[in-house]
Amino acid sequence: QVQLVESGGGLVQAGGSLRLSCLASGVSFSTLSTGWFRQAPGKEREFVAAITWSRGSTYSADSVKARFTISRDNRKTTVYLQMNSLQPEDTALYYCAAIPGNNVSPRASGGYAYWGQGTQVTVPS
Repeated sequence: QVQLVESGGGLVQAGGSLRLSCLASGVSFSTLSTGWFRQAPGKEREFVAAITWSRGSTYSADSVKARFTISRDNRKTTVYLQMNSLQPEDTALYYCAAIPGNNVSPRASGGYAYWGQGTQVTVPS
């Protein structure tokens, strides 16, 4: 059974940094395409970043492109989201998502088969 467990969220002041981790188990991690999404209260879930398994190609939302970086460590079966220069508008529940093989729609939540429970990131205004 595939499990995705996020960690690393918390409360951070504006301008600060956090690194989220997503530990995957129950699947061949090296062939997983993975992504991060977030959902703020009263808003729909939105794409943040994604990384493919085959070439390690990355995708980022325009709102975070210059501040967030997605990466993966196949030996640790973990995907990371390094978040710098955090702002109050980044406050949300952050989810890790995954699908075996290539994802033809890495920015779409419907393109993922597995989801974690989420980790909360709060940046007070």
